[in-house]
Amino acid sequence: MSERYKRIERCLEDVRAKTDFVPEVALVLGSGLGGYADGIKQVASVDYSEIKDFPISTVMGHRGRFVFGYVEDVPVVVMQGRVHYYEGYRMEDVVLPTRLMKLMGAKVLFLTNAAGGINFSFEAGDLMLINDHICMAPSPLIGENLEELGPRFPDMSEVYNKKLRNIVKHTARKLDIGLREGVYIQLTGPSYETPAEIRMARTMGADAVGMSTGCEAIAANHAGMKVVGISCISNLAAGVSNKPLSHAEVQETADRTAPLFRKLVTDSIVNIHRELDNI
Repeated sequence: MSERYKRIERCLEDVRAKTDFVPEVALVLGSGLGGYADGIKQVASVDYSEIKDFPISTVMGHRGRFVFGYVEDVPVVVMQGRVHYYEGYRMEDVVLPTRLMKLMGAKVLFLTNAAGGINFSFEAGDLMLINDHICMAPSPLIGENLEELGPRFPDMSEVYNKKLRNIVKHTARKLDIGLREGVYIQLTGPSYETPAEIRMARTMGADAVGMSTGCEAIAANHAGMKVVGISCISNLAAGVSNKPLSHAEVQETADRTAPLFRKLVTDSIVNIHRELDNI
């Protein structure tokens, strides 16, 4: 057994010392969306600082804890604040929480983020279902393969599970919530992109841009989890809008969109739970 895998197991031991709760769905909350965790039926919570050798989120608005509980009757673990590559962590650290939630028992990884709109038809406040991604950050699978989790050369032809995407789209239609769909590109950050970089990303086929998510989706897919993701288009990317970009704008838009986001995520999780045996 590799030292990298032993580290994940040690983190699991620290979590299990606090709670034996077994989630079905793992939910990662992006910038401005952390308040969702406060609305679920909580059973337990574990601060990242209580887990030895666990990376700590340093970004404003990312609280930094796992919340365990129920969305309706679905057992979930909510990651209230993620870890980013731009914070100076190794990619191994960035995806450690994803792998840990897999070991906790989660079968589905539901990713959310705040993203810049590249597609000219997008507006701030839109929600976009991720149907694919371009990851410009280093792959989390570089280095020794964790055979305990997955194969050396995993297939990435359907990172974002089609059946899960269909469930989210069906849920959005029933709720009468407008839902875009597109390709997400992950760049490293922490600076916002230049107009030239956004033109490049658009040429490559990207519809939205951010600084997370792609690497987590890769690690989850490698470990056999089913992945689905939604971006909150919190601002228009550089060159699309004439306004300077700021983190405050990202949080303001995410806060404004939060009620629709909460409803879509809640009903999607419930519907995924009902169909999970068929996915």
